[in-house]
Amino acid sequence: MQSLLIQGGVPLRGEVVISGSKNATLPILAAALLTAEPCVIRRVPDLSDVKFMGRILQSLGAEVSITGDTVQVQARKVKAFGDYDLIRQMRGSVCIMGPLLGRLREARVSYPGGCVIGARPINLHLKGFAALGAKVAIDEGYVHAQARRLQGAEMFLGGRSGPTVLGTANVMMAATLAEGVTIIESAACEPEVVDLAKFLIAMGAKITGAGSPIITVTGVKELHGAEHEVIPDRIETATYAIAAAATGGEVTIRGARPDHLNAVLDKLREAGVRVARAGTTLTVRHASRLKPVDLTTLPFAGFPTDVQAQMMALMTLAKGTSIITERVFESRFMHVSELSRMGADIEIEGPSAIVKGGRPLSGAPVMASDLRASAALVIAGLAARGETQVNRIYHLDRGYENIDGKLRQLGARIRRVNES
Repeated sequence: MQSLLIQGGVPLRGEVVISGSKNATLPILAAALLTAEPCVIRRVPDLSDVKFMGRILQSLGAEVSITGDTVQVQARKVKAFGDYDLIRQMRGSVCIMGPLLGRLREARVSYPGGCVIGARPINLHLKGFAALGAKVAIDEGYVHAQARRLQGAEMFLGGRSGPTVLGTANVMMAATLAEGVTIIESAACEPEVVDLAKFLIAMGAKITGAGSPIITVTGVKELHGAEHEVIPDRIETATYAIAAAATGGEVTIRGARPDHLNAVLDKLREAGVRVARAGTTLTVRHASRLKPVDLTTLPFAGFPTDVQAQMMALMTLAKGTSIITERVFESRFMHVSELSRMGADIEIEGPSAIVKGGRPLSGAPVMASDLRASAALVIAGLAARGETQVNRIYHLDRGYENIDGKLRQLGARIRRVNES
């Protein structure tokens, strides 16, 4: 295993280019299973999760080729049974169920895994499949959905913590080849869902309402190949913006979608950080004095749960008390103990973290528990005095393309080493 060694205290300065969105790429790659014709997807980030999805598609019979940031998928023939050991290791792999059910009327995959950030049941996915007419069962670690025919239906996909992003994507993909009209109420509004809908429409699907709480899908007999460019990664964008603020630097972020980050940018400005927008470019300048802020994570267009940990790292530096409330995943405070190891003063009270900021952070060996916690520890290490070693960075490689290389371009003293 590898870790990152960070010598903190260096303000980040310069320019960084944002990669394609991981959370948009995975379901779009899966959607290529809906047709026997070739699909070309561009601006695909070089991530372990993306490579993993490529292996899963190949295990189903698809041909997958990668050239730079372009991936071509052709699923001339595809089988309904996924590789158990592959699929169970990655949560995002569940999004192959919708395409397989739509095209083959059957899907059998292992119950998916992923980051340990709390319960993320797939009951809403299965509810949607059942509404389309599929018989669904979970047996011996497998999820099995099967239908003689798929019939469009009205369904409500709201859950305890709001809409389901992957569930919306899964049902939307299956519904493209169902008979009749499917109406998804309480659909996820995330930009990644909109991006998937655009790709499906390019393939010949009939979808309206993506980006709103009600998505309507009119089934068609078949889909064809298409080309698509993935949207910029809004979570990567937010991470570099927060890193610039935490280190007292000035960073220009290019190739972004600031309109996907209004909630984050609003909180950064509230904290005193100077943020300038110009088209697809963001310039983030440090605050003369960081101010504490309160925030609550919510589904889009609220503050994203995937930026909660990074913002917490920033708030440890703001003099005063911040209250960060997690409303999406109940166990997403595993980074708190590691930030405390670096000198942060944070207490957990139910769904909220009370951050008493203003004390300087000091470098320490820390352990990454999940993808976004890893990013928070890197930000803390960049801002801290002394050396920080972030262990288990395979989490980072799942969601951030060349993060250490990009940070070095901004002046960070960071290097990758093998864990002892």
